[in-house]
Amino acid sequence: MDTSVLGTPEHPTFGLDTFGDVGRTPDGAPQHPAEAIRQVVAEGVLADRVGVDYLGLGEHHRDDYAIAAPDVVLAAIAGRTGRIRLGTGVTVLSSDDPIRVFQRFSTLAALSNGRAEVQLGRGSFTESFPLFGLDLGDYERLFAEKLDLFAHVRREEPVTWRGTVRTPLAHQPVHPTTEAGLPAWIAVGGSPESVVRAAAYGFPLVLAVIGGSPASFVPYADLYRRALAEDGHPDLPLGMHCPGHIAATDELAREQMFPHQAEAFGRIGRERGWGPYSRITFEQGASPQGSIFVGSPETVAQKIAHNVRLLGLSRFQLKYAVGALPHEQRCESIRLYGTEVIPRVRELLAAG
Repeated sequence: MDTSVLGTPEHPTFGLDTFGDVGRTPDGAPQHPAEAIRQVVAEGVLADRVGVDYLGLGEHHRDDYAIAAPDVVLAAIAGRTGRIRLGTGVTVLSSDDPIRVFQRFSTLAALSNGRAEVQLGRGSFTESFPLFGLDLGDYERLFAEKLDLFAHVRREEPVTWRGTVRTPLAHQPVHPTTEAGLPAWIAVGGSPESVVRAAAYGFPLVLAVIGGSPASFVPYADLYRRALAEDGHPDLPLGMHCPGHIAATDELAREQMFPHQAEAFGRIGRERGWGPYSRITFEQGASPQGSIFVGSPETVAQKIAHNVRLLGLSRFQLKYAVGALPHEQRCESIRLYGTEVIPRVRELLAAG
C-alpha cells in the first residue's frame, strides 16, 4: 500500500477532526443531534472545497456528541466531494467487530474512489462498553485481540485467527475487498505500550495531544521510529491531533473559542473529578508551547509549522469544533484553515 497519500515529513498533509458536537439553537436550547450531523456534512463539503486534505469523524455514544456512526456520515460526505480523504478519529475498536469495521470502510473506499481511511483507538470515553454489553474489566484484552484480528483482516486474504473474545476463524474470506488497500492508523493518547504496538503491526500512528505541550510527545515520536526500525518496518506516517480555532485575529479567535472550551471541559471534568477549567489553563494551552492551536491564520500556521518540524509529522489534524461553538464560526475557521493556514504552513516548511 502506498502510504505517501497520507503525507510524509517532506510533504505533510493537513486534516480536520470533529466529534459532531451538539450545539445550541438561537434561543439557547440544545440543538437536535440530527441538525448537528447535517452541519458536519456541510462542513466536510466546505473542507473539500477549500483544499483540506483529510476529514476525521470521532465515534461517541453520549448526548453531547452526535456522531455514533462515522462511516454513515462519511458516506454522505463522499457523495458530495471528490478529493478530500475521509476517515475517523477514532473508531472505538474495543467495542466494535473488527470484521464489520473493515467491511464498512472497504465499502466507503468503493463509494469514495479510494479516499477512505480508519483510525483505530480505545477512545477517551467508555459509554460504548455497557451499551454493547461489554465488561470494562476486559478493556485491555478486547482492544489487543480485536486489533490483532483487524490486522489479519486488513491483509485481504482468507483469515485464520484464534483468540478469547470470539469464536475462531478458519480460512474465512471477508467481503468486499478494496481496490488498493485500506489505510489504517492507530491513535494513542500517550501510552508507550500503545506506541510500540502500533509499530509492531506496521500501522501509522496518530498522537492525540489535547493537553500539555506537543514537545512532551517528542519521546513518543522517537520511540515509534525506533520500534519501527527494530521490527523491520519502513518509516511510516506520524500524525498529531490537537484542538484549535481560527479567526481573523488572535483576540477574536480566543474570545470565540474560550467559553465553549471551558463549558465542554468543565462538563467532562465534573464527570471525572477534575478541577474547574480556567482562563489561565486556556491561555497556557493557547501559548506557542501549548496544545491549543487558536488564533489568526498566521499565528496558527507558525505554530503548526514549528510542530511539524519538531515531531517530524506527516499529518497535522486540527479538531476544529468544540462544544457549542456556532456552525458559522466553525465554517469560517475551516475556510481560513484551507485557504490561508495550509498554504502558509507549506510556504514556511519549504523555506526551511
